[in-house]
Amino acid sequence: MPAVLERSAHLVAAYDIEIRAVAPELGDLVPARRMTVEADLTDDERILVPAPRRTLRLANGIAEFVRAAVPPGHTLAVCNGAQADPTDTELLDVLMRRIPASVLAITVYSGGPEPPPDSRDAGELWRIVDRSVREGFLDTVAELGERGLALSEPGGEPWWRFAQRTATALGGLGRQEEARAVWEQARRCSQDPAVHAASAYGLAMLDARHPDAAQRDLGRARAWINGAIAISTLLSEPAQRAFKLGFDRNGLALIELRQGHLGQALALVESAVELAGKLGERHPLHRMVLLANRAQLLAAMGRAKESLEDWAAAIAIDPMFPDYYVDRGNLLFKLGRHKEALADYESALRVGPPLPEAYYNRAELRIGQDDVDGALTDLDRVIDLDPSYVDAYINRAGLLATLERDDDARADATTGLALSPGNPHLLTVLGQLETAAGRFPEARQALDLAVDLAPRLASAWGNRGVLRYACGDLEGAITDLTRAVALAPQRDLYSNRAVALRALGRTAEAEEDDVRAAGFA
Repeated sequence: MPAVLERSAHLVAAYDIEIRAVAPELGDLVPARRMTVEADLTDDERILVPAPRRTLRLANGIAEFVRAAVPPGHTLAVCNGAQADPTDTELLDVLMRRIPASVLAITVYSGGPEPPPDSRDAGELWRIVDRSVREGFLDTVAELGERGLALSEPGGEPWWRFAQRTATALGGLGRQEEARAVWEQARRCSQDPAVHAASAYGLAMLDARHPDAAQRDLGRARAWINGAIAISTLLSEPAQRAFKLGFDRNGLALIELRQGHLGQALALVESAVELAGKLGERHPLHRMVLLANRAQLLAAMGRAKESLEDWAAAIAIDPMFPDYYVDRGNLLFKLGRHKEALADYESALRVGPPLPEAYYNRAELRIGQDDVDGALTDLDRVIDLDPSYVDAYINRAGLLATLERDDDARADATTGLALSPGNPHLLTVLGQLETAAGRFPEARQALDLAVDLAPRLASAWGNRGVLRYACGDLEGAITDLTRAVALAPQRDLYSNRAVALRALGRTAEAEEDDVRAAGFA
């Protein structure tokens, strides 16, 4: 590997984050070119935990580096494959999917020498857990964090550090009840107010952020966060109190937001921003998150100018944090400021590992600019990076159908429906394709289901209107197209309704629709 790095300096620079993440022992050979502000912060200031999808981004970056840097004809044998954790398995899957076997043939064996018993002490485990939290290796944190807890005195400072990281990782992995058990154990083992405040916050977020919206208990979350706020208010050290109280109020803002109380959520975040002003230069990530949250709330309330100001301030704190470029780009796109939106999406791609969302959003922007080839290129990239990205299949299938590449569109619709059964957008595309192929009963089945599942989806009504016209049901076609127009006035909907109206002899109404359609040119 050192030889590969030495002869591929430009690639090493392009994939420095990924290489340093998966092979920290190569750090001396891989200069850190894209560094976030977090690298220079103290332990208590590093509040961000990467989302589980970060490991997929890292794996894709490594695959691209190996594919470009390793000469063809190499073989990699992986022993003890059955013992690989989900992060390692994901990396192997991506490598095998994205690197041609002619470049690197990978064989995974379930057997191999038995690994020795883990004899690492709590200090060694902590160093790995701490690094794994920063890199987003949540499965590693969950596994080794539990070992660290078993080797530490319950309630002590080392034990609490393991507990906090382990519970957070478990929650991020969707292992809610295991995370809850760790937080509850912390409450039983400690009388430290800061521990109780943090545990109450952690329990509140398990309820407020549950991945299944139906299982979110916002009432219980509010009770827990109120407890956290009450404790934080009583903390004696001013800086700790300002930080913890602002952190907790930000958590309550999420609960208010999910209950539809935008004004209350904004007031809470603004109070947290005010408290953060008492921290001086400390806790920059805390300020960054608060500014970004306020930007999102302001945008939701239609206060775009103020939102953009907050996005700019948040990005200025850490220009190497990609997510906020995407968020600001989305707002700029909605405002019709496409050149600036494009610059933000490309900044997100430049400062971090491969990011499917940035390519997807850039594709949407290109669709709006009628750059079909560019949009397809970006959507191809999204699906290459993440074959489970359902929205990319939806958009690509729609574009391919527009280009009359029906077989390719059908393949995308079929793949997408396997990932998301009953998806109304994919059913709509499938219905459109079945109509074009003259398979009217199959088209009607798909479109009826799409309309039932998503009665406000204009394209479903519009395509069913086209189908009914093709079947000779002119009145039904006009009814469906009228519903589609009411939901989302578009040129093709008016044009199609004009055809149906004219076929019924309703010439004056058809001409009115022709005029409306021409207005979209």
